[in-house]
Amino acid sequence: MSTADAKLAVTHLEHTTGVDPANVSELQTEIDKVALLTPEEFAVEERKLLRKIDYTLLPTLFILLILNYLDRNALASARVQGIEDDLGMEGTDFNIAISVLFAGYIIGQIPSNAILARSRPSIYLSICVLVWGVVSLCTGFVQNFKQLIAVRVLLGFTESPYFPGALFLLSTWYTKRELAFRTAFLYSGSLLSGAFSGFISAGIQGGLDGKLGLESWRWLFIIEGAITGFFAICALFTLPDYPATTKWLTLRQRAIAVYRMEKDAGAKDEDSNSMVHNLKLALSDYRFFPTVVQTFGYSKIITLVLTAPPYLMTTVLSLIISRTSDRKPERCLHLAVPLGVGLIGFIIAASTLNTAARYVSLFFMLGGIFGSYNVALAWISSSFPRPRGKRAMAYAIINSLGNIAQIWSPYLYPKSDGPKYSTAFITNSVMTAVSITFCFILRYFLKRANTQMDREEAEYDDEKEANSDGVSRIAPVTKKIRYVL
Repeated sequence: MSTADAKLAVTHLEHTTGVDPANVSELQTEIDKVALLTPEEFAVEERKLLRKIDYTLLPTLFILLILNYLDRNALASARVQGIEDDLGMEGTDFNIAISVLFAGYIIGQIPSNAILARSRPSIYLSICVLVWGVVSLCTGFVQNFKQLIAVRVLLGFTESPYFPGALFLLSTWYTKRELAFRTAFLYSGSLLSGAFSGFISAGIQGGLDGKLGLESWRWLFIIEGAITGFFAICALFTLPDYPATTKWLTLRQRAIAVYRMEKDAGAKDEDSNSMVHNLKLALSDYRFFPTVVQTFGYSKIITLVLTAPPYLMTTVLSLIISRTSDRKPERCLHLAVPLGVGLIGFIIAASTLNTAARYVSLFFMLGGIFGSYNVALAWISSSFPRPRGKRAMAYAIINSLGNIAQIWSPYLYPKSDGPKYSTAFITNSVMTAVSITFCFILRYFLKRANTQMDREEAEYDDEKEANSDGVSRIAPVTKKIRYVL
């Protein structure tokens, strides 16, 4: 390691509330030793650490995200299985039941990430998952529309901590060149949930409908909620906390984890700021397929099964896109080009009722929109690198804003507008085009910031060389890590 790298290590330490000061000092001493390793020695130890985190953190978050989306979107499958008739729902009741979930989901994210940034993720996230599993299970026992609405609001609130919290936790363990692929691996869980949902729902519809006097959609919520609760307990033992505070890592591994993240960001990942201050930092920085497939006119079971292939294809595509984005590294085109493909899918769906064309459009829509979404999530982390609390607020704010549309978008799919759903697909086309535009706007501002940093450092170096004593007369310029474009 260079002398500059060694000095970087001494600037530590990240937030370690509740940790014995002697242990903090011991960790700092080990970080100083890590900074003196040769690049080859460091690379060997870093690979061992990454394998350990990859084999614990990623599978746990992946499974929990599958369950998160299964529980959240089970209502769409329940609609195919007859929940509307059983609960006496009519008119826009189903649309209301979909949208009210996101009221609680949006409200809970910002305060939750503020808490997460100052707590133990292994405990906090696991408890949140357990609670939402219980709430989801209770959906299987509602008797009328009002009870369904009450449970859906509560489900949205209890689910709100997980996804932005998982994204934030990933950003504390992986560097810019590692994050997009790991984010894609995580997000592929949401895509696979779309595939699993169809198979699970079809199996329950065919095998459990009427068992113990319960309709198949009730069994759907009961089974999925119980599975979520089981994995929440498992997560308590497999999720890590933060690099400096994960107890099942050795002292050396914690030092490696802390050092490499600080080196990647060029700053320490501390979090001594208040929640309000972190919120200000983030805000001041510039930077329903079962319903559609049902219009094909197939039986309930075939309809549910047909939703699986587009999600499976999208899962593979998302991993490929994010892998190339990390290796480049490049974000803008890896996001904008797939969005363009998704735009084509929306246009096809809005233009025809041909069954084959509409089914192909599902592949375009899912592959383009969700296949690149993880690149956007990784771009957030590299654009809001430090401090940790600011990054947590950024993830929560952006994910909350992104889900506001979930409140009103269900009303774009009323039964009266079927089978074409022109309003929905035209709206989606316009918003996708707007998203592509903003990709290039963000890239412009980040590139301008990089150019400004290049100019300042060049001016400082030139002035320093111009003086015979080798000392610059202008204020020193701190070397900064450039934004990923």
